[in-house]
Amino acid sequence: MHVSTFIDIGQDERRQRVAIDLEELLATRLLVQGNSGSGKSHLLRRLLEECAGQVQQVVIDPEGDFVTLADAFGHVVIDGAAYSPREIEALAARVRQHRASVVLTLDELEVEQQIRCAALFLTALFDAPREHWYPALVVVDEAQMFAPAAAGEMSDDTRRLTLSAMTNLMCRGRKRGLAGIVATQRLAKLAKNVAAEASNFLMGRTFLDIDMQRAADLLGMDRRQAERIRDLQRGQFLGLGPAISRRPVAVSVGPVRTGARSGGGGLLPLPEAGGEDMEALLNDRLAEAASEPVTRRPPPPPRPAADIEQALRAVPPPVQPATSPVSVPEQEDTPASALPLPVAEPAPVSTTPEAIVHELALSEGATFRPATALFRDFAIRCRQQGVASAHIDIARFRRMFACAIGGLGRLEGSMREAVEAIIAGVEDDVLAPFLAMAVAEALGDPMPDEDELARLYGSSSPSRIRRLLDHLERSGLIVVREEFGGGRIITVPGVAGCGEATKAA
Repeated sequence: MHVSTFIDIGQDERRQRVAIDLEELLATRLLVQGNSGSGKSHLLRRLLEECAGQVQQVVIDPEGDFVTLADAFGHVVIDGAAYSPREIEALAARVRQHRASVVLTLDELEVEQQIRCAALFLTALFDAPREHWYPALVVVDEAQMFAPAAAGEMSDDTRRLTLSAMTNLMCRGRKRGLAGIVATQRLAKLAKNVAAEASNFLMGRTFLDIDMQRAADLLGMDRRQAERIRDLQRGQFLGLGPAISRRPVAVSVGPVRTGARSGGGGLLPLPEAGGEDMEALLNDRLAEAASEPVTRRPPPPPRPAADIEQALRAVPPPVQPATSPVSVPEQEDTPASALPLPVAEPAPVSTTPEAIVHELALSEGATFRPATALFRDFAIRCRQQGVASAHIDIARFRRMFACAIGGLGRLEGSMREAVEAIIAGVEDDVLAPFLAMAVAEALGDPMPDEDELARLYGSSSPSRIRRLLDHLERSGLIVVREEFGGGRIITVPGVAGCGEATKAA
């Protein structure tokens, strides 16, 4: 006999348990609505905690509130600001392949970049190959950002991209195993075709008539009954739907085990310093503080899911056996150079793996390609030219590639040794742009401008480059001094042979 799996979300007015049928939810989707402070995020957290370990979870988190799920439940936190668009798509494909529960946090991105990043991620989840259509809950918080009812300040291209991704999730995602859970503060600002696809509703407190009326319509309540929505307390919701109840039921959401990363809203005593004392504190040694480099921030403690994240980022797709016919890669935008090629007779060419990596680094658009595609291309070229490369894994290849595009080959002797010692502890993701600055410092050349750093970083976002420089400065790798005219002076401490600070081009 088939037994449904129920998850407890709270109690009704008679203190009876209110549960959600998880299997029914996977088939019918959920819409959550509530003003700021109504307990909407608390409800989502309760739902995620109660079904953690029973079903894969994917959380689109624009405010970074759900990253604490990683500590308690092993979710992988994916920082959207740390990856290029191609990497975000590749990560989404691997999330489906490995059935990893993840939180895509977008709080370090600007609003339009948040929307594009989430849209690319959701589209890649939707486009996964059929053999990876495993059941998964996809939670989108602040859904009115990603499925707006009216055109806002975002570009038309971004709006089309995000509406397509959200519509696919809510309208066609069920057949692909994706169960959308969208949460919004304003029903009136959420696209109607996205809201209409949900069969389950949890409506929290709202005060605006237009939102209250839409919530009442979805719950099948008349205008007089709709006033009840305005009287709901924090953490109280009206629930309806095949996975919750056949009649509207009031739910008081139960407690949660994790909390938001943001601080609480409680009051704290103000400092006792008077006006003159406070002014003195604010101006004490101000000029000296402004001239000092930013203090290096201690590294965060390792998270339990770090090994899963490393696997998602570094494990290449399985290679077909030599006897199998050549198959088309799963991603449509995989370059032709990454396709498996027949092994030709090795020609008597005198070359090295380093030379082949250098050739790849010079190819157009190389820095915007995924590391796995570059690594496959490298292995194929090595086989074609009879170069032994079995001793080079993808981790070593990534550093070789970063050194090639960063210009390490321009240095010689003791100068090169000094730079190699500095970059030994630099992360692979930021190695190329940092190395380009270190080489420029060592040779006395102008520092690379933002466009060149963006190319080396594999990004087209100026804001990501500003965050990159901020990260490198907090790590103690560079010192940045801003000028009032908008210029920037960058120095790389510890580079042998460096002269005066060189201005950014």
